Amino acid sequence: MDGPTDGVRGAAVTAENFGLKGPRGWAFRGIGIDAEPGSLIALEGPSGSGRTCLLLALTGRMRATEGQASVGRLRLPKQLAAVRRISGLGPVPGVTDLDPALTVAEHLHERALLERRFSGSLRGLLRPRAERANETRLRIDTALAAAGLDMEKLPKGRRTSVRDLERLEALRLSVALALIGRPRVLGVDDTDLKLSDAERAEAWALLTSLTERGTTVVAVCSEAPEGAVVVRTGDRGTARDQESGQDRPNGTDDDKETADALAEAGRA
Repeated sequence: MDGPTDGVRGAAVTAENFGLKGPRGWAFRGIGIDAEPGSLIALEGPSGSGRTCLLLALTGRMRATEGQASVGRLRLPKQLAAVRRISGLGPVPGVTDLDPALTVAEHLHERALLERRFSGSLRGLLRPRAERANETRLRIDTALAAAGLDMEKLPKGRRTSVRDLERLEALRLSVALALIGRPRVLGVDDTDLKLSDAERAEAWALLTSLTERGTTVVAVCSEAPEGAVVVRTGDRGTARDQESGQDRPNGTDDDKETADALAEAGRA
């Protein structure tokens, strides 16, 4: 059986004049994208420039209010639920946070069971227990291999708590959890946050390896790597700042807008 990224068909991602306006103004506006299946799409910009909102909109977790986009043959914002079914989220603070009290093994087992229950076919649910358990182990092992996470090298192996993981290990775990669902598009927030230069290079190497296996990756970052399809947010400040004719300091309303976005994504 093919793993989550073995032979997967990544989805092309396009957008034209794509924008999202919330209660406090524009989160992002005027976004254009033209990326082939299996691309690494880097959403580059400063904090508060709408990067996370754009990531959530492209993966069907938020509804854009201007322009249009497509993920494969699916159109946004009309087919949000369908886009969610073919996309997965790695680490997105406020949306896919890991439980620090759970072990790595518990996280993986829980995700595999949820995937089997809510995404599997009725025929699959009726298969013998041993066969279902076998597939669950295979999904987990394949996802871990694709994410480059060797549980035997963790401080307590499979029983290592999330709170004891290094930043890069937590990133790999979040990616592995998303890959269990075999997504065509993978979204990752804050890819290069709090990583050393060496760790940052490892993170990008991981995401690039997923694209080479077919998955389309959309990653939020402060500085895009070479070879990525770069989509810049906040080049000229937020759209609402342009309309008001004044600069706005980082934080305040931008942070509130992002918080609203994350709450909405959690409901989705």
